[in-house]
Amino acid sequence: MKISKKDALNWFRFFAQLPPGEDLLVKQQEIVYATLAQIERAEEKRQEELFKKLKAPKNLMGRTWYVGSDERFPKGCRSCLTGTGLSAVRKTHTCNIQCRFCYYYGEIDNTPPIGEGMWEIGGTKFYEKDIDLLFSIQKKPTGISYVYLEPFMEIEEYYSFIRKFADAGIYQHMYTNGTLANEENLKALGEAGLNELRFNLGATNCADYVIENMKTAKKYIPMVGIETPMTPEFFETFMKKKEKIIDTGFDFINCAELHLNPNNIDNYMGENIYVTRHGYVSPIWSRELTLKFMKEVEDQNMPFTAHDCSNMTKFTRDLNLRSQEDSWFGASTYSSEFPEMPYEAFLPILEDESFQFLEEEPLPKGYNVGELY
Repeated sequence: MKISKKDALNWFRFFAQLPPGEDLLVKQQEIVYATLAQIERAEEKRQEELFKKLKAPKNLMGRTWYVGSDERFPKGCRSCLTGTGLSAVRKTHTCNIQCRFCYYYGEIDNTPPIGEGMWEIGGTKFYEKDIDLLFSIQKKPTGISYVYLEPFMEIEEYYSFIRKFADAGIYQHMYTNGTLANEENLKALGEAGLNELRFNLGATNCADYVIENMKTAKKYIPMVGIETPMTPEFFETFMKKKEKIIDTGFDFINCAELHLNPNNIDNYMGENIYVTRHGYVSPIWSRELTLKFMKEVEDQNMPFTAHDCSNMTKFTRDLNLRSQEDSWFGASTYSSEFPEMPYEAFLPILEDESFQFLEEEPLPKGYNVGELY
């Protein structure tokens, strides 16, 4: 069903007025899926046109795209996409800043703790003294990542834990907004054996002192990179400060496609959004900016690797993880982060005359507004 934008808009205006929890009829569900597919196809076409402008995009086993040096492609991403997957280690449930794109926006104060002195790995709680037991029983992962929320809030707790995994030969990367980093704790992380540190440079809109912290990190940690949701603000500020950022000697940037959830979607209400394979909901400008950014990296011969960390890359990531777990063929936990489709959030793109569907046809009999009752 190649529903027209006009029909899709009329239906989505109706869906947006329904009370929460209202179930749709089967034909109405078909209309929703047809609309999302039309938007997705049109947006993928726009992305394909931008992708064609890249001179020499590189591919990692058919799983993701990047430009730049192979040696500077983040090894944490290789582990995530080709190894045993994203093995997340969680400990710190707080953060010192609040970003409008954060998945925990407005909920950080209500984010549950892991537990005093405990670490969460694979959904299980461990004390540091339990890790030797874990190593003796289960297969070691190719890599782990420290993801929750801002580890530098209690970074001293991490050193001995990192050293234990380093001694076991496991690759480790960590995420930070960089605001609490300094010479002392960055040196300690390097000495403990942290392999890779990723700065969310967009969290402070490329603040100068965070850029300096990246430069310091590169003195002690083998791989230093940037991982930030690609937004118009970040794109603009990065380009203004690119010489200073490049001077840090950082290795890579993961241009993350911003995906929205119930916590942060209100911060982007009014933007044109789409859905990737009934899963992540994103503003259409996020991956488009990534592809434009990658072209700038090529055209200006910037000395770092730029990785297209798109929704499709995340879809691939989960397929790889389930495969490593010997799940059934096609198994994946990739899905929408919304308990109900936010119909009202799609009205702007359906009302935008500059965004056109690729092909349209009249609704079949019985699918028009008023024919289902």
